[in-house]
Amino acid sequence: MKTLTNLLVAASLLFSGGMSTMAQAQTETPATSDAAPAQQQSRAQQLMGDVAPKLAELTDDVLFGDIWERPGLAKRDRSLITVAALIALNRPEQLRSHIALARRNGVKEEEIVETITQLAFYAGWPNAIAAVGVAREVFKTDK
Repeated sequence: MKTLTNLLVAASLLFSGGMSTMAQAQTETPATSDAAPAQQQSRAQQLMGDVAPKLAELTDDVLFGDIWERPGLAKRDRSLITVAALIALNRPEQLRSHIALARRNGVKEEEIVETITQLAFYAGWPNAIAAVGVAREVFKTDK
C-alpha cells in the first residue's frame, strides 16, 4: 500500500501545474534568513515551500528522493517515460524541464524526436506538435 501511495503522490506531483521546473528540483541555493546560518533549500522548497511546505517535502523525499532513485529503472529510462507522459498529457511547461533533464540523463535528441513522432499517433497530433515546439526550444539551449 505504501508503494501505491508513493506512486500516486509522485504521479500527482509530476502532472500538477506547479511542476514546470521540478525537473531541476535538486538545484540548491541558499536560504535567505538573517537569524540562522545560511541553509540550502531545494528547488521544491524555493518554489512552493512557503505556501505548501508538505508538498515541497513530498516532492523532495518521495518523488526525487525515492521514486527517481529506485533501482528498477535507469534515470535515462525514467526521463524518457516522463517525457512521453508529459507529451501525452500536453503539459508543455513541465515538458520543457524534463526534456532538458532527459538530455542530461543521456537521452539523445533523435530519441526525443522519435518519441514525439510515435506519440502523435497514440496521444494526438496537437500534443505532438506542441511537443515539437518545446523540444526545439530545449535543443537550442543545449547547443
